[in-house]
Amino acid sequence: MKLRTLAAACAAIVSVSFAGAALADDPITAKLQAPIAVKTKVIAGGAVFLCEGDTCVASAPSSRTYATSTCKDLAKELGAVASFGGARKQLDETKLGACNVAALPATQVANR
Repeated sequence: MKLRTLAAACAAIVSVSFAGAALADDPITAKLQAPIAVKTKVIAGGAVFLCEGDTCVASAPSSRTYATSTCKDLAKELGAVASFGGARKQLDETKLGACNVAALPATQVANR
């Protein structure tokens, strides 16, 4: 009986580990409210975001890339974010609002 319980617990842990890894494999995209003038690389949430125009993409995100704190880091560097997430999951309006508290004023972003 103990062996079955242990085996079931191990299987559950392995399943959760693979699910997290699969989510981390999805590219994370941030759409900016205003485009940037120059191609830029930003490191946030353990990933490199390549930004051009109004779009930033992390093609190889880590398990911690999909987070409000990562969105805040991008907003701090590049200005307000209109949407943030991957194919399976997006930040909701409340979390986007929290993200954009860190946004640079538009005048500073225009000078980048």
